Amino acid sequence: MSGHPKDVVRAACAEYGEDVVVGWCVALLTGEISGEEAFGAELPKLVAITGSPDPGGWSKPVDPVNYYWVRVWAARALMYTWRDEAVDALRAVADDPAWRVREHVARITAQRELGELVDSLLPMLDHELPRVRAAGVRAVGAAGEYEHVEAIEALRDDPDPTVRAAVEKALERLAARLDRSLG
Repeated sequence: MSGHPKDVVRAACAEYGEDVVVGWCVALLTGEISGEEAFGAELPKLVAITGSPDPGGWSKPVDPVNYYWVRVWAARALMYTWRDEAVDALRAVADDPAWRVREHVARITAQRELGELVDSLLPMLDHELPRVRAAGVRAVGAAGEYEHVEAIEALRDDPDPTVRAAVEKALERLAARLDRSLG
C-alpha cells in the first residue's frame, strides 16, 4: 500500500491497533529498534508505517547513513496516531542530529499543543535552516507560554521571510491562546 501518510498510518492502526503502532513508532524513534534492525528483522513494522514494501528504495544492505530516515518516518507517523506516552520519546529526540526529525517533533508539538516539549525545542530557533526555525517558532506559538514570547520575538528580523511570517502568526496564536496582550 502506498498513499498519503495519514491513510497509511490509519491502515496500520486498523490492522495492528493504535497502541501497537504507537509503540513501534516510539521504539523506532528512540533507537530501541535500531536502523539496522528496522531494515532487517523489524522491516514489517517499518513497512506498516511507511506503506512501502521497500522504504527508501535503497539498495541492500541499506547504507547506515540513511538509518535516520527510520526516525523521520516514525515521527511522521505520530502526526496521525497518538498516545501520551510518545511525549517522552519526542523529548528524547528533540535534539536529534537529523534536522528532519527535529522538524517533525516541532510539528507534532504544534499540532497537539504539547507545552511540556516547548523548552526542549527552543534551540531550534537558532538552527541554520529556515524551515527548522519556522517549525520551532510555530511550535512555540502553538504550545508555549508567556515566558517564551521573547524567544519568538528575537526572530522578527530573521533573514528568511518564511520565518518572519511564522513569527507574526505564532505571536498572534500565542496571544489568542493565552488570552492576553504580549506587549
